[in-house]
Amino acid sequence: MTTLEQIQSHGAFRIVIALAALMLLTSCGIEGGRPQAGFTAPLPAALPKPDTQPSNGAIFQVNSAYAGLHQGNRARAVGDLVTIVLTETITTSKSTSASTDRDGSFGITPPTAGPLSFLNPNALNAAANGTFTGSGDAAQQSRLNGAIAVTIAAVHAGGTATVVGEKQMSLSQGEEWVQFAGTIRLADISSDNRLASSQVANARMIYTGRGAIQTAARPGWLSRFFNAVSPF
Repeated sequence: MTTLEQIQSHGAFRIVIALAALMLLTSCGIEGGRPQAGFTAPLPAALPKPDTQPSNGAIFQVNSAYAGLHQGNRARAVGDLVTIVLTETITTSKSTSASTDRDGSFGITPPTAGPLSFLNPNALNAAANGTFTGSGDAAQQSRLNGAIAVTIAAVHAGGTATVVGEKQMSLSQGEEWVQFAGTIRLADISSDNRLASSQVANARMIYTGRGAIQTAARPGWLSRFFNAVSPF
């Protein structure tokens, strides 16, 4: 094998190795999203620790499966379930426009007699004009409706609580996940233990999935590669 053939062989081998490495790096994203492990709500550092009351040794414990007549079965303790009604609708729009116009001119008339009489008056006249017009429009709309049951993970002083929950659905064409976490106010919970997502602070909502439909809706790994490196 000649030196030229060896160089060409090594070059082709390197190209194959590079393509294989690219396929390995991008194959993890072909199937779509996955649920986040250890999903928790973002708690501010200023919040106090969850309320805990030690047992006093008696058979009857107020904090153990007991609800007063004025409270009923409304969720209020760690482990209770709350149904979060997802009513998220976000609509944004933006429009900008700009227009500028600028004109300028000057002229010099040389004397008709004397050493400068040879100058042409038309050659000493100048004019400039500049115009700019620009516009831009942007619009986006997102909507998420449904309901998800979450669990009270911690109860804090001041009547607030942290809730965390997720729902996994295995469909014929793939899987979908809905994850929710945030801080709620116990007084906002309705009598049937329902609460609108708009009343949740520090809310984290993740809706993702994977399967044949998600894979078909995404461009291939080679298309994503060229889109990433293309300067246009």
